[in-house]
Amino acid sequence: MAAEGQEIRVSSQSYGAVDQMSHASAEGYFGAIVPDDITSGEEPSAPPAYPMDDVSGYEGTALGDGGGIDLPPPSDLVTDRGGGPPLAQTDWSIPAVSEDAAKEALIQYAASKCCYSSAPAKEMVFRTLQPFNTYRYRLETFTESRSSEWKITPYKGEFVDSFLLGPAPLPWTVQVEVPTMFTDNITKVKVPHTSSLKGCHNCRCSGTIRCTKCHGRGKEQCWICHGSGKQLSNDRCTHCSGSGRSRCNSCSGSGHKTCKTCAGKGQLLYYIELQVKWQNNVFEYVADQRSGFPADLFKEVTGQKMFVDEQSMVYPVVNFPDPSISQASQNALVQHHTQFASTSRVLRQRQTIELIPLTKVEYEWQGKRYSYYVYGDENRVYAENYPKKCCCSIM
Repeated sequence: MAAEGQEIRVSSQSYGAVDQMSHASAEGYFGAIVPDDITSGEEPSAPPAYPMDDVSGYEGTALGDGGGIDLPPPSDLVTDRGGGPPLAQTDWSIPAVSEDAAKEALIQYAASKCCYSSAPAKEMVFRTLQPFNTYRYRLETFTESRSSEWKITPYKGEFVDSFLLGPAPLPWTVQVEVPTMFTDNITKVKVPHTSSLKGCHNCRCSGTIRCTKCHGRGKEQCWICHGSGKQLSNDRCTHCSGSGRSRCNSCSGSGHKTCKTCAGKGQLLYYIELQVKWQNNVFEYVADQRSGFPADLFKEVTGQKMFVDEQSMVYPVVNFPDPSISQASQNALVQHHTQFASTSRVLRQRQTIELIPLTKVEYEWQGKRYSYYVYGDENRVYAENYPKKCCCSIM
């Protein structure tokens, strides 16, 4: 298994090379004839007029810089559940925060606020500590999807891996190395035996195009005299020698510019690019214990992993003490199967259940009752009604 970003490797048997010095003249093979109705221009206003080659397994592949056409995996690559369901876990130990930990958390919280007095935190009297068993369920489905599109690059004399070397491999038989599991990644592969040469549609194979600024004349209106040939003193313009026109700066007076489409080469290399995308798709659910605590704050903290199950495809969690977690597991698996089974290959699944510590602390200070929450392994504090929030004085 390769690390993220590692270069992919395709079997050397899939590649070949055609020596262009000996085959460049074979226009019947490489399609280098340019249609007569193509006109020169600065840049192409539409895709090339050439029809894309029909390659088995890549039907419908279009030219462009978009996401390409999706290529669903064949049925024999669909992942089945391996092994069996995880063993039932009966020991669900639930830790609770102590009074000392709850007090220290509130002291630290008050100290982090510039205008909070620490007196309530230090002098408070505990009344109740009510734990809420809050669970976070997470399902990760690591998928691989493939898409293809035609690409065009200027031809620079390299070997052309054409159909003459054999049929192109089917999309899901092109070998690539899978990155680290549950890590998003994208890699792009030039599909073997799909390359071909065609004349540049933008410059009619010449490598140059007419300058649009001077319209091919090599000269443009003099910017000093604005074409009059004279300066303000009615003397002859020294910049254009009285002609009213000066050398075009855009094309250096040649009337032509290098074609950007083919980089001045006159030929384009066409090939199919296969994009392989790995994505970690996450379903997350936090059980609502109706504690009055803002659930969004759970995203800021970590919990204690009580259950971890990783397989090719996992089974739903059953008999969990909180039934909503078991239901969330079933819903997540159905949802991911519906989303990805027909369009992607599922490589791995992992489901976890975290216990996120949450304790509601009720206390008394100076004869009044207050409350706050301690949550997460980090013992974060949420105290909306802290009693003494301003200890600053204005001098």
